[in-house]
Amino acid sequence: MPDAREQRARTLRWQDPAQFAEPIRRLSGIDFMRSFLSGELPPPPVMELLGIRLVSIEPGSVGFEFDPAEYMYSPLGNVHGGIVTVLLDTAMGCSFHTTLPAGVGYTTIELKVNFLRPVTTDSGTLRAEGRVVHAGARVATTEARLADRSGRLHAHATSSLLILRPEPARTPSGSESTRPVA
Repeated sequence: MPDAREQRARTLRWQDPAQFAEPIRRLSGIDFMRSFLSGELPPPPVMELLGIRLVSIEPGSVGFEFDPAEYMYSPLGNVHGGIVTVLLDTAMGCSFHTTLPAGVGYTTIELKVNFLRPVTTDSGTLRAEGRVVHAGARVATTEARLADRSGRLHAHATSSLLILRPEPARTPSGSESTRPVA
């Protein structure tokens, strides 16, 4: 039997996230998301960190997959609920992002997650499907489901998102600039 104190290591590489600033202002939300799927843009650092893969994009809907790993475990012997929450929050936010015009952003203002069964390495590849429930002028609502390959549901979530639209603002010199506002 291996020594439980045996050290394990993991090496990560990611690209500078500043490269997303220009495309996110210039591209519609769905085109921005499609640039990840096509490989035009590399995965964001958080996706590299957790091994999250974007696998589908439609207006108002996205799908991500990930493989639970030992380095994600809590002392309870399963993937920490915060990691499951990150995956579901990502699916919900990105599903809404597909509906936005260029330069419009959002932020999560409320998040509710229901954990139905433990996620472990034995769970195999899991898929998080996010979709828009309602898109209002200032607030949107979304939902996501996390299931294994056989369709067994491991967790589901809902969220509310605040829409951040650019608004002209006066600079001290009197010229206009844009800044996000709710």
